[in-house]
Amino acid sequence: MLEGRKVPDLEHLRRAYAATSRATQITPLLNAPSIASVVGAAQVFVKAESLQWGGSFKSRGAYWRLLQLSPAEARRGVVAFSSGNFAQGLAAAGQALGIPVTIVMPIDAPAAKRDATAGYGARVVQTDHGERPREEVAAAKARDIAADEGLALLHPFDDPEIVAGQAGVGLEALEQLAALGATVDLVLCPAGGGGLIGGLSLAFHYLSPATRVLPVEPEGFDGLRRSLAAGTIDPAPPGGASICDGLMARRPGEAPWAAIRAAGIADGVAIDDAAVRAAMKLAFERMKLVLEPSGAATLAALLAGKADSAGKTVLLIASGGNVSLPDFQRQAAHE
Repeated sequence: MLEGRKVPDLEHLRRAYAATSRATQITPLLNAPSIASVVGAAQVFVKAESLQWGGSFKSRGAYWRLLQLSPAEARRGVVAFSSGNFAQGLAAAGQALGIPVTIVMPIDAPAAKRDATAGYGARVVQTDHGERPREEVAAAKARDIAADEGLALLHPFDDPEIVAGQAGVGLEALEQLAALGATVDLVLCPAGGGGLIGGLSLAFHYLSPATRVLPVEPEGFDGLRRSLAAGTIDPAPPGGASICDGLMARRPGEAPWAAIRAAGIADGVAIDDAAVRAAMKLAFERMKLVLEPSGAATLAALLAGKADSAGKTVLLIASGGNVSLPDFQRQAAHE
């Protein structure tokens, strides 16, 4: 570990990946020449984490974090707050390991994510946040449950072990690229609280340092982009809305921020809902991928010209596919 044990080193990332690989799928690395031709890139690859167990990358970090529990903690169980994807990943990991899981979810979290979480055997507790930030209310409820019931309280992204587990997305993509004899110039990675980009940026920092990693956030929820510009954590202001339900954190967590800084990430970009809807539609039509809005964010940024991709080899992280058919149809049709 580096920086006061906040930032996992390469050996740590590899241990986590070796362990989580026993419980996760190797998700496809798809070559997308039709998308490359649209943006003028040499090649575009898409890492389809939407096809992971639980429908997103979250199961990687969740499984690794559960493996760090003491035997007594594992018997009692865990509680966490999540709008959906970490909820499903943690519930699936808990089911696989026989660890009881309680998830606190905002009442406005997508019903498909809530139902899938319960389907993995987790207890779901909903919170009504009113005018308050929904993550603030859900986090407070999770803390109360942890104290009252003696459960281990897990954070969906602000935990160095979660960062280490999510790094498996990057390590796996690098293995797949090496098997193809390919390297990438640019990686576009979605960013909410920062667990995924924290781990992925470290993987590329250690193993492919010439690759630029660019965070993608929704407009109005670009706390990481603001923080990178300021050199210190600078949350996005209250207000606003986004269809990217999984990327609505207003600031990066401390553990992901330490990883992102150690990896040398310099800047980020923000995208609007219209670009995300167009990307969902294109991913379905050109690649036959069903992506939730958060999962389509990186493709949206590429198509909107948010990154210089001309003549470059680009990797897009398609982070999730947890969307109901009616919601997908409504969003992709721009209704």
